[in-house]
Amino acid sequence: MDPRSAPLAAMAAMCAIWGYSWIVMKIALRHAHPFDFAAQRLVLGAVLLFAIIAATGRRLTLSSYRMAVVLGFVQVGAFVILSHYALLTAGPGKTSVLTYTMPFWMIVFAHLLIHERMRGAQWLSVALAFAGLLLIVSPWKLTSLEGSLLAVGSGAVWALAAVMSKRWPTKDAEPLTFTAWQLAFGSIPLVLLSAAHPHAAVAWNGEYGLALAYSTVFATAGGWWLWTYVLSHAPAGVTGLNTLAIPVIAVAASWLQLGERPPPHELAGMALIAVALSLLAWLGLRKPEATPVD
Repeated sequence: MDPRSAPLAAMAAMCAIWGYSWIVMKIALRHAHPFDFAAQRLVLGAVLLFAIIAATGRRLTLSSYRMAVVLGFVQVGAFVILSHYALLTAGPGKTSVLTYTMPFWMIVFAHLLIHERMRGAQWLSVALAFAGLLLIVSPWKLTSLEGSLLAVGSGAVWALAAVMSKRWPTKDAEPLTFTAWQLAFGSIPLVLLSAAHPHAAVAWNGEYGLALAYSTVFATAGGWWLWTYVLSHAPAGVTGLNTLAIPVIAVAASWLQLGERPPPHELAGMALIAVALSLLAWLGLRKPEATPVD
């Protein structure tokens, strides 16, 4: 396999998993408070990864835990808390999709912290993707300013943490082990918040169990491991832009499974994002990746 196509394949798998996870989350939140659901899937995801590490004979410890702690609390803990507060405030509608302003924050932070710049036709992809996201989110229809700000904040926090991982990489760490520790540290504030925040108990049933299983195995353990891999093998700005496939997949899956047919302007937004990502993929496979400018 072309070494440049492996990160693209990992990114495609991650976007498919996380895109459908929005539908799973909508189903799970029928039966559980967002904080309980988030804490459970993070804890179970970390336990699953540690079990896989032990079963495959990998090293369970890290030579340094500094970045695992930082990224655990910022990229996992803070991001999940802000995004789930947005869900709590405004519901799992388009407001939550504002999380995916993340790629545009990522371009800014990547320029400031690691001097990584978009070049040439990549800027056309940025413009097309931004226009597409605007059409999907429809900011002129948002009803909750607080929820919108929380969702945008979660995207900014996610972007900052991703660029931090590029600025201070942990090259000697096994990605699976690093992801497990990152989830373990990130779950701490969620468990505390779930315990401290007054709300109804989880209504356990088969539907919730399936939703939790998907979120644990695929969205949490698998998704964050793929994200760690992709970040270590692709430029930050390009990686961020590719995550815009996630809300497109979420809207399409919601249409197919829940019957929530998107209006014409959302379909146009999805088409623009598809064109932008196709252009990015073509540029990435056409020539070697540009090296960051110091």
